[in-house]
Amino acid sequence: MIKTINLNEVIRGESLPPACDTTLGVKVLEAGEGYAKGIWTIEDHLLNGNGVIMGGFVAAAADIMMAYAITPLINENQTFASINLQTTFHRPTFTGEVDIDVKVERLGRTVSYLTADLKQNGKLTASVTSSIMIMDKK
Repeated sequence: MIKTINLNEVIRGESLPPACDTTLGVKVLEAGEGYAKGIWTIEDHLLNGNGVIMGGFVAAAADIMMAYAITPLINENQTFASINLQTTFHRPTFTGEVDIDVKVERLGRTVSYLTADLKQNGKLTASVTSSIMIMDKK
């Protein structure tokens, strides 16, 4: 059986985050109905051969935070999954801290649309949009 983690409990500080969050170094700071704010602490092991953070990790960090923005909007009988993730890179991302701000732009019954901005040292490094499917748990 797959162990699931209640992200509402993580938001309230009642549970530890999923391993993907800690592996990547992403931490939720605040989340509510339709928004989330987090910090991504990037270490050297995420660097690519060019000395910058691999783009897939940037997209993954945004995807993690998007889960915290959508979770308070769905009920306990529902779950969700990203079905599209579009990332635009504005500048390289380096080791250090990145602020991640997420907003649910449109909450639909089955598909919702979210945006995320990632900033390092106050400068926009990436913008991410996602379509997220909402479905009943089995």
